[in-house]
Amino acid sequence: MAETIRVLVPEKEVDKRIEELGKKISEDYAGKQVHLICVLKGGVFFMCELAKRITVPVSMDFMSVSSYGAGTESSGIVKIVKDLDEPLEGKDVLIVEDIIDSGRTLFHLMKILKERGPKSMHICTLLDKPERRVEDVKVDYVGFNIPDEFVVGYGLDYAQKYRNLPFIGVVEGVE
Repeated sequence: MAETIRVLVPEKEVDKRIEELGKKISEDYAGKQVHLICVLKGGVFFMCELAKRITVPVSMDFMSVSSYGAGTESSGIVKIVKDLDEPLEGKDVLIVEDIIDSGRTLFHLMKILKERGPKSMHICTLLDKPERRVEDVKVDYVGFNIPDEFVVGYGLDYAQKYRNLPFIGVVEGVE
């Protein structure tokens, strides 16, 4: 059976919600510059659209991480594959994620980044699966809470496919 994509969040709803998040972030960071950190690859689409809607000064940086668990242990060790280009000391940092489910990787990543001395650090995610959380990660800005389904689009992929969909969809028909 071939996989199909069922629309979960249509493009217009995604755009409207990103506009709302940009407005709220702009209000919260009034008089400051916000330093966006994108966790590659999935967060790129969301961060670019979000940055366009933030009215305070914005700077950006990117990092890529991978998590390794030992066998079935999923406590996870974060390995930085691509580190940030700029120091974080004294900056108001906003980590931008595509999706947060267990929170394990983000929990460990935040410990690493806090050691670099940012003035503040908050989290913004397009999609959140709070019922899957195993680490206590406080998410400050959430686009959508979604059910525990495998989603694609807007940067999220299935086997490197579907990242470019302008909506959030659910992959169906996968064995």
